[in-house]
Amino acid sequence: MKPIKSLFITALTALVLASCGTASKVPVTGRTHRLSVSDEQVLSLSNSQYKEYMASAKKSTDAANTALVQRVGQRLATAVETYLRDNGFANELQYFNWEFNLVKDNSVNAFCMPGGKIVVYEGLLPVTQDEASLAIVLGHEIAHAVAKHSAEQMSKKYNQSQFTQLGGAVLSSAVGSGAAQVATAMASIGLQFANAHYSRENESEADHMGLVFAAMAGYDPAVAISFWQRMSAASGGGSSSYLSSHPSDAKRITDIQKWLPEAQQYYAASKGAGQATSNTSTKSSAKSSTKKTNTSKATTSKKFTF
Repeated sequence: MKPIKSLFITALTALVLASCGTASKVPVTGRTHRLSVSDEQVLSLSNSQYKEYMASAKKSTDAANTALVQRVGQRLATAVETYLRDNGFANELQYFNWEFNLVKDNSVNAFCMPGGKIVVYEGLLPVTQDEASLAIVLGHEIAHAVAKHSAEQMSKKYNQSQFTQLGGAVLSSAVGSGAAQVATAMASIGLQFANAHYSRENESEADHMGLVFAAMAGYDPAVAISFWQRMSAASGGGSSSYLSSHPSDAKRITDIQKWLPEAQQYYAASKGAGQATSNTSTKSSAKSSTKKTNTSKATTSKKFTF
């Protein structure tokens, strides 16, 4: 019995150490979580599922709304990348290849796959109603990717799976096959990113980060309150069950009101940067115009746009 007991203890110790994973800090909130799956593993699964989804999905034929989604999405992505680069997360940029799609589906929904593959359903736009509210939604979805919530949920499932299978793994002397175990466990999870269910804590964190991301991109974060009020009305009040993976609409609104002062600071900074750039552009254009007064008409400076 001693060899088996020793093997069990050794395997258990190795598994506990492995389950700790790699520590990763979430931008904006500063929360630390440990991930047992790598970015490369998650992106491999995500890209495969994304291709499958887009092969069967019907892209919207509404050119104006498609352009709106892509414009707002790219504006947010640019702001987020700037923030990551300026705050010690530049290494994370290699894992993002942003893509924004509007698909024909009347569901009031949107989702983001790891790596920045974002899909918006046409049914969401009558509820967002305006560009700033759409930015709140896309900011939320981008936050899931930036915070690596999919990897976090997969790590939890993987660790649970490993502990469940520990006894059998020890007896079959299979504990040492690390890479194969990871692949098997992840395959058995069968996580579908388009229908990913994050924890309520993850959803709240995405609300918080998304609010800040929208503000960074120059969108008034205060519109989030009226947007969630419309969402609540559209869903009949939203879920308030403790079994739900999402916070209730009422709690979301309360939390947003709590985070608004922080987000407003980023919004003010984005507007200030925009004004500074606009003023510089105006002065430069004015100088150029003055020099050319005798030979050509004065040129009109372009207003700064984000």
